[in-house]
Amino acid sequence: MLLNSIILQASDVTLYVEIFFTIILLIIFLAVLASSIKVIREYERMVQFRLGRLMGAKGPGVVIILPVINRLVKVDLRERYLEVPHQTAITRDNAPVDIDFLIYYKVVDASQSIVQVQNFTGASVGLATTTLRAVVGDIPLDELLSKREQINMILRTRLDEVTERWGIKVTNVEIREIRPPKDVQDAMVKQMTAERSRRALVTESDGIRESSVLKAEGAKNAAILQAEGDKQSAILRAEGSKQSQVLTADGYAQALGLIFGAAKNIDSRTMALQYLDMLKTLGTSPSTKYVLPMEFTSMISQLRGFLQDSSKDQDQKP
Repeated sequence: MLLNSIILQASDVTLYVEIFFTIILLIIFLAVLASSIKVIREYERMVQFRLGRLMGAKGPGVVIILPVINRLVKVDLRERYLEVPHQTAITRDNAPVDIDFLIYYKVVDASQSIVQVQNFTGASVGLATTTLRAVVGDIPLDELLSKREQINMILRTRLDEVTERWGIKVTNVEIREIRPPKDVQDAMVKQMTAERSRRALVTESDGIRESSVLKAEGAKNAAILQAEGDKQSAILRAEGSKQSQVLTADGYAQALGLIFGAAKNIDSRTMALQYLDMLKTLGTSPSTKYVLPMEFTSMISQLRGFLQDSSKDQDQKP
């Protein structure tokens, strides 16, 4: 019985050991399987090395590798930027300036970016600073401040010529700040102030000139309008005077016509009465000498006949 129990215990231990090793092997298999399957995103590539030999870039999607003999290096294909701190450069006219800029780049060949360059960041910064000093050394300070786009293009072209063999494309270079020396900055501020003052004086002079021209044009137009008004007024006054004279002449003509018509009906008695009235007026005057016309004797004879006729008419009345 004791022997049987010992045998049973030994068989149980063997069973436990087999189960334990089976679990371990299963875990190792799952770990190897998990490390053999890689999921690569769309913007990533995996550069595969097999026993140190380059096997190319893998991805995107699911990639199966041998975890023992293969090694993977992940490369990001998205565009990134590299910040270059302030660098001191000397212009062609020996003026020191501090310049900082940004380098935008992206990986176009994942394998070459791993194999051809060890530290892309350090290499790019060193290359950018030396290129910047070479470019700035050919440009004077005044042109440096106004040719920022040209400097960006030259830097991008020269950097791209070198990084192309690294499988990296420099997409853009942007200068953020150009800081000239303090005395140059003060001179630039004074020049800017003087230029603004000059522009203000020019603008004020232009305004005064335009105002004078407008005033002269206004005075000219007013004089023309005044002359036109005087002309029209003179014409209207002449027309009115003409019409007034015509109307006056017509009035005189009508009055003379009436007088002439009335004079045709006047008889000798009426004329005699007029003579008597005239004599009465002469008698009231203070004059001592009178001049009588020759026709006065005939007027007296006519008055005598008129008086006789009037007495006869009174005698014939009942």
